[in-house]
Amino acid sequence: MKPIFSPKNNPRVIIIQILYGKYYNDDQNIIIPKHRFKKFIKDVVFGTIERNEVIITEIKKYLDTDINLKEHDNIFLIILKSAIYELLYKPTTSSKIIIKEYLNASNFFIEDAKTKYLNALLDKISKNLRLNNE
Repeated sequence: MKPIFSPKNNPRVIIIQILYGKYYNDDQNIIIPKHRFKKFIKDVVFGTIERNEVIITEIKKYLDTDINLKEHDNIFLIILKSAIYELLYKPTTSSKIIIKEYLNASNFFIEDAKTKYLNALLDKISKNLRLNNE
């Protein structure tokens, strides 16, 4: 079942697109488009980039037996990292909402089987992160 919203208006789709572009062109200036959630988009994009090492550490700490980072395509890893950034640094947003939003956004980038795998990974890491940070 495909989402009913437009991808160009979804803030997490925009976040994923910007991070993907930055991944392939590190010299590229990051331009955040006009959007009603521009501050949120900017925060998640720059936060994910700045805290990449912390995010990778969290992935290795909680998902080491579930995922090999070298085996996944870049778009999958970008979605995973940006979602983990939000789980770590946006404590006022429900983890269920964060996961649901990233799963909806992921439908534009990855196939259903990988979306289900992403769901399982995010669910596991959210339970661990939120337990340890409360």
